[in-house]
Amino acid sequence: MSDWVYGFHAVEALLRREPKAITVLWLETSRRDKRAQSLLQLAADQGVAVERVTGAALDNVATGRHQGIAVKVNAGAVTDAVDEAGLLALLQRHDSPLLLILDGVTDPHNLGACLRTADAAGVTAVVVPQDGAASLSPVARKVACGAADTVPFVRVTNLSRTLGQLKEAGVWLIGTSDKAPRTLFEQDFSGPLAIVMGAEGAGMRRLTEENCDFLVSLPMQGSVSSLNVSVATGICLFEAVRQRNRP
Repeated sequence: MSDWVYGFHAVEALLRREPKAITVLWLETSRRDKRAQSLLQLAADQGVAVERVTGAALDNVATGRHQGIAVKVNAGAVTDAVDEAGLLALLQRHDSPLLLILDGVTDPHNLGACLRTADAAGVTAVVVPQDGAASLSPVARKVACGAADTVPFVRVTNLSRTLGQLKEAGVWLIGTSDKAPRTLFEQDFSGPLAIVMGAEGAGMRRLTEENCDFLVSLPMQGSVSSLNVSVATGICLFEAVRQRNRP
């Protein structure tokens, strides 16, 4: 079996990081611009076969906007996740890790957007539960614009247990809730920490919330009661970045 990854950023990231997972690159016949030529050269350098195809052919393998390019990869060949042990080993290589934990985010567009923001914020790893959450699908990879191949993606079988392990490792867990007594801007984000975001609509599950050391809310000023999880994630991560980069 095989999967398709499409879009210039996602394809370029795979060509640079895991070219051996790619069986063929499809490029739309009409694409002869500098960007396309650059990727063709990269594919040649990496020994990846290229085929010129019609836009209709690409439409058949892509579920979103493909930008005239896609690569076929062997299912399971792309290293898209590490396990709990890999996460704990990763923490040992960072004095002050910054983790993003997504509790049950099921929309691949939101997952991709969160990964892209996590990359921009220098996040150490993104953690999601194995079940009831979006995976690194072609849609998520496309939206992530290459970040799916730069940010370690950790899928855990028991999120509550992983949260406990993180706390034992000295990581503070800061969850988000519209019922939290303090706002995001009143919270200290220094030191080893994980920002925990809940699912679209439902928010964090009960056990996840109970494991958090602190709960914070976003100070909403308008008439809407909540934000899209990827937007809220961006606000939280860059408040952490702002604090952690203060002189």
